[in-house]
Amino acid sequence: MKLSDIHLAEMSRYRGELMGAAIVFIILFHVPLARSDAFFGLRRCGNIGVDMFLFLSGIGLWYSWVKNPSVSHFYKRRLLRIFPTWLVVSSVYYLQRFNFATGDYLDLFLDITINWGFWLNDELTFWYVPAIMMLYLWAPLYMRLIQRHPVYRWLPVLMVCWCVIVQWVVPVHQAVGHIEIFWSRVPIFFLGINCGELVRQDRRIEPSGRWLVWIVFLMMAAACIWLEQERHGRFPLFAERMLYIPLTVTLILLLCDLFRAVPDWCHRGLIFLGGLSLEIYLIHNHFVMHYLMPYHLGYWPTMLLTTLLTLPVAWLLQQILKRLIPA
Repeated sequence: MKLSDIHLAEMSRYRGELMGAAIVFIILFHVPLARSDAFFGLRRCGNIGVDMFLFLSGIGLWYSWVKNPSVSHFYKRRLLRIFPTWLVVSSVYYLQRFNFATGDYLDLFLDITINWGFWLNDELTFWYVPAIMMLYLWAPLYMRLIQRHPVYRWLPVLMVCWCVIVQWVVPVHQAVGHIEIFWSRVPIFFLGINCGELVRQDRRIEPSGRWLVWIVFLMMAAACIWLEQERHGRFPLFAERMLYIPLTVTLILLLCDLFRAVPDWCHRGLIFLGGLSLEIYLIHNHFVMHYLMPYHLGYWPTMLLTTLLTLPVAWLLQQILKRLIPA
């Protein structure tokens, strides 16, 4: 069988499908499963959906920046896409749990607006939103920097080193180690920005590169699944997330190959999920699955029912905000 070139532009062409696959992985990750189950390790690796989102977001930001390198335009677009949805969901979540008689109103305001609890004490409720907003805050500065001084595209390597420092240099760990889940995702986001121009130019990898993609994917996937199945809780998670970096890139390339072969209905379904990925992320866990868990339906029924019940709510929320806040 003759191998073909790997077209990096497919990461943009199939962006919707990839985002849809990523949110499915995240739902699979969030559904509880006994550690004794043979699927436990693979299910834990569904966490890679976050890395897929960040890598693809970085690529998308570069496209947007090249078209219009305006900082104000950049922040406005990002704010309008994320903040209204976040504000609605976070208000519902935190207000129903707030004690209006004795509660801290300033803390409530900061939790609703920027999820202050995540930065202070690693409250993981919706942690992805404050994390991505922080990354968006720095993205224009980084993109300007690498345009003027391309050598700084190597900064993601330094970001990986910083993750090691955060984990094992005690004073640093005591100061900022509680948000390790954020630090360990920073490199993949900026790597996505670095790859944006390669994708935009449709740079290609020679056919023999497919063997390397498969070798890297299988090595990283096997290592991550084994670590989660056999060593879960006994190693720092940031180390596995460093393996997620090559695993994410190769998984995306292999999924692009797969998407060329799947029927149209599969494309439409994944694009639909991808377009609702933010809303699904914010709603599925704490507003749907939380109320299904007492019924002990089992892993797959819970996952499928969570998805089916989340979709109409996510779609309705998106449509209402689109009407109220036009792009």
